[in-house]
Amino acid sequence: MTTPVLPDYGHRSLTEVMPALLAALGVPGHAPELTFEPVRAAALLLVDGLGSELLRRHAADAPFLASLPDAGPLTVGFPSSTSISLASLGTGLPPGAHGMVGISFRADDGELLDTLRWTSHGTGKAVDLRDRLPPEDVQAAPTALERAAAAGVEVTVVSRKEFRGSGLTRAALRGGNFRGTHALGDLAAEVIAAVTGPGPRLCYGYHADLDGLGHLRGPGTMAWRLQLSQVDRLAGLIAEHLPPGAVLVITGDHGMVGVDRIFDADTDPVLQQGVQLLGGDARARHVYARPGAAEDVLATWRSVLHDDAWVVPGEQAVAEGWFGPVAPHVQHRIGDVVVAARGTAAIVRSVAEPVISRLPGQHGSLSPEEQLVPLLVAHTP
Repeated sequence: MTTPVLPDYGHRSLTEVMPALLAALGVPGHAPELTFEPVRAAALLLVDGLGSELLRRHAADAPFLASLPDAGPLTVGFPSSTSISLASLGTGLPPGAHGMVGISFRADDGELLDTLRWTSHGTGKAVDLRDRLPPEDVQAAPTALERAAAAGVEVTVVSRKEFRGSGLTRAALRGGNFRGTHALGDLAAEVIAAVTGPGPRLCYGYHADLDGLGHLRGPGTMAWRLQLSQVDRLAGLIAEHLPPGAVLVITGDHGMVGVDRIFDADTDPVLQQGVQLLGGDARARHVYARPGAAEDVLATWRSVLHDDAWVVPGEQAVAEGWFGPVAPHVQHRIGDVVVAARGTAAIVRSVAEPVISRLPGQHGSLSPEEQLVPLLVAHTP
């Protein structure tokens, strides 16, 4: 039986990266265990879906990335999915503290919140929840970008233009000057510009397409490998044009696995018994039970999933540190039952999540392939 890779919060996880970069820029605050050399400017490139295991297996497709010193691997936290990882990276806090505990979770008003789109989650028409559930309230902790800006650092966020003002951007990455991009060359140019100039500078750059192709085609497929080659060139161009005294740090928000054992929670009446709400994603589920049904739901999900998932009470997941220390206001966001898929299994929702449920690449759980990401460092000559 495989054992889960539990997040190493406070030591070697995504939560330490931004605080370490702030310390390298001279911003006062807690010095994390992870450290970088002092610099004048720092660019952090987050490649969505760049897992350590995938990069190791396909190093020939990414010669520049493979040549860089790797201060990782790092664990990304649980669930190992984008909105959770971006909040951990952006705040320097584990999910139990910043409160973004799933791709979807039960928010403070009882609504199931889709944190990628900041909309209601379910089978009906999605409703924008940015007014009813302001991102700054759902994730109220100051971000590392806000801390840096307050200390006099010129802070820039470089990401897709459609992410300007999104709920996730406001929750996890508020505090910087947002620069919207259209293509890879645009992303490279904006990152280079953001760290070029006088004074201390910090840039967060985001690339999404490796994750997109991993979902659509499967991790390690030809399309995915060719996209990895594009990411490799992107990173090389940024490093080539770094100004003196700057550093480029490259990491991911999760890895990915191919799935072929599918459990559909929207069509299996057994998995629906006693369930009030079902959050999370295909590899990490929050199961919210009806009053008095938690023990029965736990037993049922264990009997159905058996060796295809770790199925534990929410209290056990908290006690074992899956989310890190959990703040009181976050407790109710965690499912009565928490599920982390194993092997090549996925717990999909074909009705509520029709598109993602059909895709061969998934992530969110506690396998090494999903949990471990590199931490690659390129300095100016």
